[in-house]
Amino acid sequence: MAAHVLVFPWPLQGHINSMLPFAVALAGAGVHVTFLHTEPNLRRAAATASPAARLRFMSVPDGLPDDHPRSVGDLTELAMSLNTTGAAAYRALLDSMLSAAGSHAADAGAAVGVFPAVSCVVGDVFLPFTVDVAEELGVPALAFHTASACSVLAYLSLPRLTELGEVPVSVGVDLDAPVRGVPGMEGFLRRRDLPSTCRRRPDTHGIDPALHILAGHAARSSGARALIINTAVSLEAPALARIAPRMRDLFAIGPLHAMSSAAAPASTSLWPEDEGCMEWLDGQADKSVVYVSLGSLAVISLEQFTEFLHGLVNAGYAFLWALRPDTVGASQSTVLQEAVEAAANGKARVVDWAPQRDVLRHRAVGCFLTHAGWNSTLEGIVEGVPLVCWPFFGDQQTNSRFVGAVWGTGLDMKDVCERAVVEGMVREAMESGELRRSAQALAKEVRRDVAEGGSSASEFRRLVGFIKELNVKGSISNQ
Repeated sequence: MAAHVLVFPWPLQGHINSMLPFAVALAGAGVHVTFLHTEPNLRRAAATASPAARLRFMSVPDGLPDDHPRSVGDLTELAMSLNTTGAAAYRALLDSMLSAAGSHAADAGAAVGVFPAVSCVVGDVFLPFTVDVAEELGVPALAFHTASACSVLAYLSLPRLTELGEVPVSVGVDLDAPVRGVPGMEGFLRRRDLPSTCRRRPDTHGIDPALHILAGHAARSSGARALIINTAVSLEAPALARIAPRMRDLFAIGPLHAMSSAAAPASTSLWPEDEGCMEWLDGQADKSVVYVSLGSLAVISLEQFTEFLHGLVNAGYAFLWALRPDTVGASQSTVLQEAVEAAANGKARVVDWAPQRDVLRHRAVGCFLTHAGWNSTLEGIVEGVPLVCWPFFGDQQTNSRFVGAVWGTGLDMKDVCERAVVEGMVREAMESGELRRSAQALAKEVRRDVAEGGSSASEFRRLVGFIKELNVKGSISNQ
């Protein structure tokens, strides 16, 4: 019987960006895949038609009202709802798919089609119930971490960091002090480079409740049959070597978006992409444009927006800014776009959302001002584009430190938002031959990883074999 994997990402854009190319790659390797969205995301997705005969999309409710914003400030509420309503719906769906396979039972719906029984689940680490429920129902389960290996290692090290008194990081301490307790990073990791949840809240000095949640998610991933990380050996070999002994098995198979077998559907985006910006880029000189995007979740103040704007304008380069309508609090998107275009005097293009991978590979883009989310970081690395990193939260603090201090492919601008700093760092990223050479050299290494015979391509092939072996063992045990 053919293998059938159910893939369930945490329902945010960044997680989908990583796990949907993974699903497509599995389908390309001969595995049937059900990609499980939440109902709101399935409605929003730009492309739900299967790009391969073996890939289909299904959904479960997330338990929140249709008009709920599901913004960065609501993530705790979303998590609680997913852990109750979402988990129950997921259990019912998986159980029905198991009982309906081969019989086309009415309660499974027409989507069951000719798909065989689910033989494996790959669940987002942020949804630990996906692994627990699957194993309870007799389905082998693997965990998928969409963050960098360096941040995964930091999360796994939280018990030791707590024991050493390194976390939680108190308000007012020296954030440039070195951190002990994350193996292999003692020489360059500072307090400010730990995941943002490690810091006490500046208003109440209380501990971020997400700290213990994320530590628990990381620890529980060791109970899955294997952990999958969207990264490459050329980027994170030391971190991977330290994670591997803590897991039953480990697969480093990224950057997934760059694997030839993982050509994504028309779009992985939950927002409409403005293709008109590509025509605008066509009219710009080579490496003359700064691309700006703070990702799918970051929310900044009007003051921060103003500092970014003046810094970009003063740097003197044309810029393309992907400015989500909800990026600047309650400010009117059209007013902000008009402000950018007026200040830039014709040297800027503003869009709600851009086809980022196409933008980054365009000859006109000279640097990328980014929030250092892992997908954006990988996409910039693959294209050899120097990065200016302004991390917002989560693992982005750690990623930006690696960009600046380990890989040398960009600049780390964390914890400051001043126009003079923005101007200076954008100019350096655009003009530094050393940064550009480092970025292009790393791009070559990463592309070798995903090419035939490279480490990521080989690990992906091993993963497919691992999944198919699970399927064979399951078939034998059910006879």
